[in-house]
Amino acid sequence: MPRTVARLPKSARAEFKEPLGRIYTDTQALLADAGSPVIAVGDVVTYHLERAGATPHVSVVDGRTEREAVDEEIVEGLPDADTDVHVASDPGTLSHELVEALVDAIGRTETTLLVVDGEEDLASLPAVVAAPVGASVVYGQPGEGMVLVNVDSERKEQVRELLGLLETEDAFWRLLDS
Repeated sequence: MPRTVARLPKSARAEFKEPLGRIYTDTQALLADAGSPVIAVGDVVTYHLERAGATPHVSVVDGRTEREAVDEEIVEGLPDADTDVHVASDPGTLSHELVEALVDAIGRTETTLLVVDGEEDLASLPAVVAAPVGASVVYGQPGEGMVLVNVDSERKEQVRELLGLLETEDAFWRLLDS
């Protein structure tokens, strides 16, 4: 069982539904507006970026989209990254190993495919905080498209406030601030 360092309480779920950036349905338009490096959270988002010839620096996937298994075409279309890392994180939570692996992958020079046994939905939030200014985090907005979050100091602060609504352990913040 993964060690949970952050949990989304039911009382705060509505706060996490609003997209953190502009929603795109066209991958090329998104890429034209994206910074570098690009961090992708979600199988379908990662697939679309890869198909467009833009392998994300970090891809976080869990084999699911909208709670259903992704099609084989999506699985086969995921990037052949320099490093594959497997972690576990339960739905509605962030595990210690997921946050640690995400922060580590963002800091590396090679591409990383971070495969989550469980759920990666909340990973876009620590990704924004851990990403360098100028980077972009892309994640899926169910039924709408891909959300592009261009990372700047304001956005980092906004996401830190949002993360403050989670039930967290001190280890969560230590991982993000390392």
